[in-house]
Amino acid sequence: MVVTALPVVEAQLHQLLAVVQWLTTGYTLVIGIITPLSANLYEKYNNRQFFLAIIALFLGGTIVGCLATNFWTLLGARLIQAAAGGLLVSLQMTTLVTIFPPEKRGTIMGLSSLVVSFGPAIGPTLAGMILNLWGWRSIFWVVLPFMVIIWLVGFFALPAYTTPQAVKIDAWSIPLLLIGPGLTLASFTVLTTQILIGSLMLITGLVVSLLFYRRQQALPRPLLDFHVFNYRPFTMTLAIASLLFMILLSTEQMVSVFAQNSLHQSSALTGLILLPGAVVNALVGAVVGRLYDRHGIKALVWTGLSLCLITTVPTLCFTAHTPLWWLTVLYAGRMMAIGIAFSPLMSESYLGMAAKDISQATAMNNALRQMTGALAVTLVVVISSLPASSVTGMRWAMAVTFVFNLLAIGLFAQYLKEGHPHGE
Repeated sequence: MVVTALPVVEAQLHQLLAVVQWLTTGYTLVIGIITPLSANLYEKYNNRQFFLAIIALFLGGTIVGCLATNFWTLLGARLIQAAAGGLLVSLQMTTLVTIFPPEKRGTIMGLSSLVVSFGPAIGPTLAGMILNLWGWRSIFWVVLPFMVIIWLVGFFALPAYTTPQAVKIDAWSIPLLLIGPGLTLASFTVLTTQILIGSLMLITGLVVSLLFYRRQQALPRPLLDFHVFNYRPFTMTLAIASLLFMILLSTEQMVSVFAQNSLHQSSALTGLILLPGAVVNALVGAVVGRLYDRHGIKALVWTGLSLCLITTVPTLCFTAHTPLWWLTVLYAGRMMAIGIAFSPLMSESYLGMAAKDISQATAMNNALRQMTGALAVTLVVVISSLPASSVTGMRWAMAVTFVFNLLAIGLFAQYLKEGHPHGE
């Protein structure tokens, strides 16, 4: 919901766009950082305890957002919500993959994609309308009663169907995971204004990230199990899916900023521009799951990657007079393309994986996608801020997503060349 609010917050709280974008980038990053904890917490507590704690945490972040009086309190509220969101997404994915057999995973992952995408589909549009009526705090007030209802329903109706286990979480891994990726991504924003400090942050972040990796390799029960990359289908399809996720988040962010700052449209109209694409992405994700179960991955992913490339080319020629209908069509086409390819890639990633590795693979899957998504948004926002013209900045940002698309095509061609079972 917050993506359409960024230009509004930028103006009302007097912050640079490179700083304000952390309301979405920080949210995505925290989801990626908190996700590795999900596999351990899923086993340490039963599903009922875990679910109620997650919703309570999200509820707390929402209340902080309702009462925020400055940007940094607002950012804190978003990060608390992100921590809950990351755990909740992993909880539902791990549950679905564990319960349903491999031959039904495509269909189930497609339906999951539909449900998970429904919020982002209507969120920006609703947020745009709400912003025009009541201001940015109303985004939190609108969500608040729904979260209270969800917690109450869970408290009275959700049964406990898992058994807690004696799981010890490594205390050093958590701060290493927080500091490493966090400093690395934050450094890109700081580098635009303070090169020395930004460089130190980048180096420190990379070193801490390396220490995290080495510690995980030495632990008998790591926070993130990098051994899941021994499954070649998982490694390859996750890399492609991460690139598509980077394209999705970057495009959503930049289209919203472009519509408001370059085309001078309201937040409400910007939400309407994003709506068709988000709806199409959600619906297509549900349909292609069944097609994947029947026909495999090849035709679906080639179709999605090709359509994504085609709809990217015109964005490299945007002007200050680009028609809104054309912007809407291109965005919807790109979201359709990502929807066609994304769900099959997620289903394929678990191909041949042992049941005992699924929860760790899910944590790694979500963590890496969210972290790379946060990196992509930071990159395109920083790059778009370099030229004096916001229109030129938009073109440069879309050129970056074009490169992401080419990399995804190259990786998928290599995946098929290696001859994996579902590749044909």
